[in-house]
Amino acid sequence: MNEPVVTVVGAGLAGAEATWQLARQGIRVRLIDMKPDKKSPAHTMDGFGELVCSNSLRSDRLTNGVGLLKEEMRRLHSLIMDAADATRVPAGGALAVDRNSFSAYITHSLASHPNVEIVHQEVLDIPEPPCIIATGPLTSDGLAEKIQALPGLNMLNFYDAAAPIVTLESLNMERIFRQSRYERGSDYLNCPMNETEYMAFIHELVHAETAPIHGFEEKKVFEGCMPVESMAKRGPMVLAYGPLKPVGLTDPRTGKQAFAVVQLRQDNQEGTLFNLVGFQTRLKFPEQKRVFGMIPGLENAEFVRYGVMHRNTFLHSPGFLNAHYEMLQKPLCYFAGQITGVEGYIESAASGLLAGISLGHQLHNMGPVDFPSLTAMGALGKHVSTPVHDFQPMNCTFGLIDGLPVDGTHKKIRNKAQRYEAIASRALDWIDHYIQEQGVAI
Repeated sequence: MNEPVVTVVGAGLAGAEATWQLARQGIRVRLIDMKPDKKSPAHTMDGFGELVCSNSLRSDRLTNGVGLLKEEMRRLHSLIMDAADATRVPAGGALAVDRNSFSAYITHSLASHPNVEIVHQEVLDIPEPPCIIATGPLTSDGLAEKIQALPGLNMLNFYDAAAPIVTLESLNMERIFRQSRYERGSDYLNCPMNETEYMAFIHELVHAETAPIHGFEEKKVFEGCMPVESMAKRGPMVLAYGPLKPVGLTDPRTGKQAFAVVQLRQDNQEGTLFNLVGFQTRLKFPEQKRVFGMIPGLENAEFVRYGVMHRNTFLHSPGFLNAHYEMLQKPLCYFAGQITGVEGYIESAASGLLAGISLGHQLHNMGPVDFPSLTAMGALGKHVSTPVHDFQPMNCTFGLIDGLPVDGTHKKIRNKAQRYEAIASRALDWIDHYIQEQGVAI
C-alpha cells in the first residue's frame, strides 16, 4: 500500500467516521489508535467505536434534533449509522445498540477497507497536515499537552460519568413492569417508587460516599452527564422531575402513575443486560450496590459494571476552528469529535463525517463543504465556530438549527411537532440536493 495521504488520530466514533468518509472518496488513510496496547481508565474494549457511557444513541424521530442528525448522516452514507442500524436493540423511540457488536462492525469495516491502514500506537505530537485529530474526551496526557500548547488555545477539562449495568435474571420482576413512555411499546423496565421509598432513596443517595477524583470540579460537569448524586443534591425533587419522572408511565398493577420511576434500558442484543437510565455516578462501588439496591426490584441486582467517572477534555473551539472543524491557523489540520465541543455519540460522529467530507473535497481540489445551519450538521459546525463568552459543549437540538422564515409565503407554524417536521424536511431536502449536485457517494 502506498504512503497514506491523511493521518487520522483516534478510532472512536468521530475518527472512525472521518476515516470512512475519506476512504470512500478514494483517499488513502492511516488510522492511528493507541488501543489495544494502551487504554484510558474508561476504555475496556480493544475495538474501534467503543461506547463508554451508554448504549443509547437517543431519539430516532425527526421531531428531535438528534433524530434529524441521524437521518442526515444515513443519507451521507455514515459508517456509524450503518453499524447502529445493524446492531440495534429494543429501546422504544430511541436508537440503542449492542455495544460489542457495534464496535465489531465498525472495526471490521475499517480493517477490511483497501484505502485504510491501521496503526496501533500512541500519538504524542500533532501530525503534519493533512490530518484529523479525533482523540475525543479521553485524549492521552502526552498529546493533550501538545494540543494545549497550540497558539491561542484555551483547553477546558471536566468529567463525564457512566451508568451501571445489571443482569436481567437478578432483578425482582414482581416489582418491575415493562413499558415505554406514552404507550410507545414495552422496551423499558420500570421500577416504580412511592413517596416514602423515593425520599428514603434520595436521603441515602446524597449522603453516600463518593470516589475522590483528582482535578474534579463539580461546576465543570456537563449537564447531560451529571452524576445522579450531584443532581439529587440540588434538591429532593430534582430527580423526580428529571430522570426519575413518572410521566407517561402507568403501573399496570395499580392503574396509576407512581411518585417516581427508575427506568432500565436493554444494553445487549440478547436482552440479558440492562443499564440504569440517567444513573451516571461517582459513588464508590459498595455504595452503588447499597444505595441502588433500595430501588424497587433491584434489591438483589447483580452489577456487571458499576458506574465510573472519566475525564472529558474539549477545546475552546470558537476562534480556533472553522465550521468544518478545520484549524484557522493551520490549513488541512482538522479536529473532530467531543474534543471540539460537540456533545454526544451521534454529534461526535457527525463532526467526523463533516470533517472527513470537507478534507476529502479539499484534497480533490473541490473546496470545503459549506453545510448551512438550516441542517443539523451545519448547525453543529456553526456552534463550535461561533464566538461566545462562555463556550460549552452542546447536544444537537432544534434550538441550534435555523428556524423557518416568517414572510409572505411562510406562515408561523404554532404546533411544535409540525414546525420541527417542516424544519427537518427542509434540511433533508438540502442534503438530498447536495448529494445529487456534488456526488458524495464515490
